[in-house]
Amino acid sequence: MLRRNAFRLPRHPASVAIARRRVRDHLADWGHSGDGTALEDAVLLVSELATNVVRHGRPQEREFEVAVTALADGSCFIEVSDASSVQPSPRPIEDAGEEGAESGRGLHLVEHLTAAWGVWGRGRDGKTVWALVPAG
Repeated sequence: MLRRNAFRLPRHPASVAIARRRVRDHLADWGHSGDGTALEDAVLLVSELATNVVRHGRPQEREFEVAVTALADGSCFIEVSDASSVQPSPRPIEDAGEEGAESGRGLHLVEHLTAAWGVWGRGRDGKTVWALVPAG
């Protein structure tokens, strides 16, 4: 069975925690185990992608959208959309892994936890970063 939920949040740091909680709640309501790795990975990925929007989004952008889809095989499809057309790309490991660095590792984490991820351009409406989290 396929289930999907999408919601919009203000582009504000507090929205990252709200996005995590809502995705966790939706997946739990749909039968994903509270101790399953797919659920935890999906929540972590939403946190990383929402944080990227909050930190790097266009200053005039007021909202962003998060969507979560539970697929029949137990995997999850995550989408985070914003109005910026700037394509995210992982920093070189040597830059992201600097001692004391507080950011720059998020997309490496996305690559590690997903079966696949990418970016869909939406023309003048920005982009959607998507990630497929395999069943745990």
